[in-house]
Amino acid sequence: MSPSNPSQIRKTPRQRRSAETVEAILTAAAHILEKEGFEAATTNRVALKAGVSIGSLYQYFPNKESLVRALNDRHTREVLELLQRRFAEVRLAPLEEAVRAIVQAMVDVHRVNPGLHRVLVNIVPGIGGLTETKALEDAAAGLLSQFLKARKTELRPLKPDLSAFMLVHAVEALTHAAVLERPELLKGDLFVDEASRMILGYLLGGPEERRSRQNK
Repeated sequence: MSPSNPSQIRKTPRQRRSAETVEAILTAAAHILEKEGFEAATTNRVALKAGVSIGSLYQYFPNKESLVRALNDRHTREVLELLQRRFAEVRLAPLEEAVRAIVQAMVDVHRVNPGLHRVLVNIVPGIGGLTETKALEDAAAGLLSQFLKARKTELRPLKPDLSAFMLVHAVEALTHAAVLERPELLKGDLFVDEASRMILGYLLGGPEERRSRQNK
């Protein structure tokens, strides 16, 4: 069964108790989605798992699609906050170290609850949740573009905005492919090492370009 377009969250929790209720609902939804999939995550199942009444759930979420949208929104916020911190941390680091740290951050957020990420990757496009995803991609590309502009003397000639767009989508596509098809690749360091090597090759160019920059 294909999910239908969800309604948005009905109201924003403003009191601590309400925020705790919403967090319990989202945690329960994430658990069911990861362990049993989208079809099993009915609002009744989620309410029971969260220990709240179905009426309390409906105060905030009109259907299970809106639960998935909320989880995706939370995920995008977490990823963006992590990337903002990581870019700030590596601002003055050597290029290779900085690139690896950024790739590591993007992979790390997909290492946690890979089953949930598989559901989000598969379901979100069909329920109108790409707005949050695009906002994250645009923000990540903006951070990377600024990073590339600041490092332009170390890199081959390139257009920072275009390169940032290409690299963000390349790493995202690789990571999502690993989540969906080869989650074991996200364990250990090899995936991060190889992705970092690929990006550095793109940024630095071939041996002649590197020698030319060193001789200037």
